[in-house]
Amino acid sequence: MSQQDLSLEYLTRPSLEITNNTPVLFMLHGYGSNEEDLFSFASELPKEIFIISVRAPYKLEPFGHAWYAINFDAQNGKWSDDEEAILSCQKMLTFIKEACEAYSLNEDNISLLGFSQGTILSYAIALSYPEKIKNVIALSGYINEGILADGYQHKDHSNLSIYASHGQVDQVIPIDWAQRAPEFLKKLGITHKFEEFPVGHGVAPQNFYALRSWLEEALKSK
Repeated sequence: MSQQDLSLEYLTRPSLEITNNTPVLFMLHGYGSNEEDLFSFASELPKEIFIISVRAPYKLEPFGHAWYAINFDAQNGKWSDDEEAILSCQKMLTFIKEACEAYSLNEDNISLLGFSQGTILSYAIALSYPEKIKNVIALSGYINEGILADGYQHKDHSNLSIYASHGQVDQVIPIDWAQRAPEFLKKLGITHKFEEFPVGHGVAPQNFYALRSWLEEALKSK
């Protein structure tokens, strides 16, 4: 299947067949990476899913891409550009609509899989617009309340399911940041699962098998 000219760069792994109910999974990579990173999972994920791995819109020199800037200075330490993150959420929502139209995919059966910064963005999109997303796989990230849409807490999150995991010795994003997610999601009434693995900032094989099993079950139940 030839690639369509859409607003963001991407890779696809088409599903075995496309119907009006074909589920679609969008992959959002981490800071400084690209669309090829998480796409390495694609061949091992359920064949009925149409997979689209997306390149973040901001280029980092000398290579790599980001969903938003992470700045470092002596006075304020490390901080994220929340305005840029919010803009990337909107860019991603636009891209999701474009891709579903271009490939005749079901806009009511969308899942997100993020890693690190891609997880932060995936949380923001799903929690802000739960009517647009069914499932989220949130790897090695956390919920940044500063980039959630106004009024998100008043929306109906009952149809959203989230799998989250984190490395117990993550040297990039502290595990206690990730551990706040279950209580946050519980308050919103979101079905969720949170797991920890004895690794750093990455996805161990047992973590991958766990997320794949979760996704298979999530797809069966919806």
